[in-house]
Amino acid sequence: MTPGSRIRVGIDVGGTFTDAVAVDAATLALVGQVKVPTSHHHEDGVAHGIVLALDRLLEQVGRTPADVTFLAHGTTQATNALLEGDVATVGLIGIGDGPAAVLTRRLAALGKLELTPGKSLPLAYAHVADPFDADEVRAAVSRVQAEGAQVLVATEPFGVDRPEGEQAVLDAARPSGLPLAAAHEITSLYGLHKRTRTAVVNAAILPRMLATADLVDASITKAGVTAPLMVMRCDGGVMSLDEMRRRPLLTVLSGPAAGVAGALMQERISEGVFLETGGTSTDISVVRRGKVAVRHATILGRTSYLNALDVRTVGVGGGSMVRVADGRVVGVGPRSAHIAGLPYACFATPEDLRDARVATVRPMDGDPDDHLVLDAAGGRFAVTMTCAANALGRVPEGDFARSDQEVARAALAPLAAFLSTDVAGAAQAVLDAGIAQVKTVVDTMLKEYRIDRDTAVLVGGGGGAAAVTPHLAADTGLEGRIARHSEVISPIGVALALVREQVERIIPGATQEQILAVRAEAERAVVAQGAAADGVEVEVTVDPQTSTVRAVATGATELRTQDRAHRTDDAERLRTAAASLKADQSRVRVLAGTDAYTVYGTEVRRRLRADRQPVRVVDADGVVRLGVSDARVEATTVGAAGETLASLVRDSTSYGDGGVRAPAVRLLVGGRIADLSGVLEPDALLALARSELRSRGADEPVVAVVESRA
Repeated sequence: MTPGSRIRVGIDVGGTFTDAVAVDAATLALVGQVKVPTSHHHEDGVAHGIVLALDRLLEQVGRTPADVTFLAHGTTQATNALLEGDVATVGLIGIGDGPAAVLTRRLAALGKLELTPGKSLPLAYAHVADPFDADEVRAAVSRVQAEGAQVLVATEPFGVDRPEGEQAVLDAARPSGLPLAAAHEITSLYGLHKRTRTAVVNAAILPRMLATADLVDASITKAGVTAPLMVMRCDGGVMSLDEMRRRPLLTVLSGPAAGVAGALMQERISEGVFLETGGTSTDISVVRRGKVAVRHATILGRTSYLNALDVRTVGVGGGSMVRVADGRVVGVGPRSAHIAGLPYACFATPEDLRDARVATVRPMDGDPDDHLVLDAAGGRFAVTMTCAANALGRVPEGDFARSDQEVARAALAPLAAFLSTDVAGAAQAVLDAGIAQVKTVVDTMLKEYRIDRDTAVLVGGGGGAAAVTPHLAADTGLEGRIARHSEVISPIGVALALVREQVERIIPGATQEQILAVRAEAERAVVAQGAAADGVEVEVTVDPQTSTVRAVATGATELRTQDRAHRTDDAERLRTAAASLKADQSRVRVLAGTDAYTVYGTEVRRRLRADRQPVRVVDADGVVRLGVSDARVEATTVGAAGETLASLVRDSTSYGDGGVRAPAVRLLVGGRIADLSGVLEPDALLALARSELRSRGADEPVVAVVESRA
């Protein structure tokens, strides 16, 4: 670590342990990591563990609180509150008269949402016909308070377009001293029932999360840290503590998001799948075009308007036990050695495994009695995915899950005899069975998100990564690797995550001005939360089928001009591009470039169809940041871009029964890839392009990568 350099700190608060890492703010290299027990039962709650982890981390790396330039934490508190049913009673104030009253009164049924078996969401409902009648509102507030309401939500049909009614209720209710929320503040999408349900669930965890936020804020301030305190979101970004106080629901499901953020920022994935493997399960998520894949999350068994990481969980991890019957492996997992209370056989000593013989057991009541164990001189051991991976030599030197390969082979030997094969065959059978479900999910997600298998990479994270990712890569033929520092990839993701905000509006027939206004709102939101204005990137998507205009803004809290230790040369970048294109280097040529990126392409000749030009954009570190199966590439300048882009868009726009479809355009400008591919209307696309280039110098180079849509 450079003397005097500042650090970014990421803290991941788990159910059992709180992990903290320090990352050099200049090089983004990991410089320290600590682990402390999560302090659920301390009077300061998890805040105590956060401060304890921070103190030990600063001591380890020889830094003071003043050296911390960024501090963020991820927490499972919101998720756990919903899973355990530990939520506040929500007072829901419905607004409207006539037909509108019928719609809002039906919302009282939200009190039937099941939190846990036998326990429903605690909700008290009251109705007001006129939201501007302060006496009527105060009477409604008193009624729900009498029923135990600890937080209030106001909702009205068409409150997205006419928020004055909801706001008037909040103003009249403010003297109650309760936390307040309006449904339109939580989401601006239409759909009264879903919008209100999202707001009610958000409110149910609000008091608990407010208390935690206050404790963490006070504790960090007391510790002397002056850097902005951020919180991990469920979509892979971070938000300010004030924003978390308003929308704590955004922290639900943020655990898997932290790992993906780590893979995205540290491993620089542009296209592929991230697999975070623990002892019991593997969380699978997609990175497409350098961004995490998100969708509306299902919460309490119902869809919501919460945009969360699209993560799919398979019950196979490093500790998953082998199941056998009729002389063959019939499955792996979901039961793990951790749950069964058994040690991994591969971490035993040779003496412990002496005289080992195979037996089958029921790890827990109700489990089938086909789970294989070894009864040996040192006791009873589980044969796990990690054991099989070590026996086959799939676990790299220095990995968290690495064991002595000879011990692992000794652990697999009794199973091999049971299967009438050799040790390698037994290990292969275990890993094949273990990755089967994972492979199915990976294939499905690659297809759903239209990920090009030629550019896709599998990246494994978590302590059990080596038990799944290397064998899956070998089986599928996809490129695969284990993330550096995979056991702490989640807190690394927290430390490196960007401030993120998403703004969604339903605007039928949205004009250029309306689209640009949504973009500007998202940009202002991340700047207000601490992102450096000059580095904000905004991706806009317009869905003509649902009339949804969506803007996702991201930005770092300081401009990142890292002095990276490794900058690749032309030859290295060419090799990387050729490997990704699956073409001989002699057939790959440079199409264009900027200071930050080089664009490579090759020609694929086809007999019955037009030739195509696959393209790869490679950054200065030799990482493929964009892959397109067929694109036109044009180099220009900011000053000439307007005319050039207008011509490119005009030539590449398609017309058909489905309407007008502008091409998918990405602009390479400065250190950014401005992704404009979410817009189908040509004039709106060109307006967004002008917005992206507005603050640039006229002579600055721009490269357009234009992909026609079928």
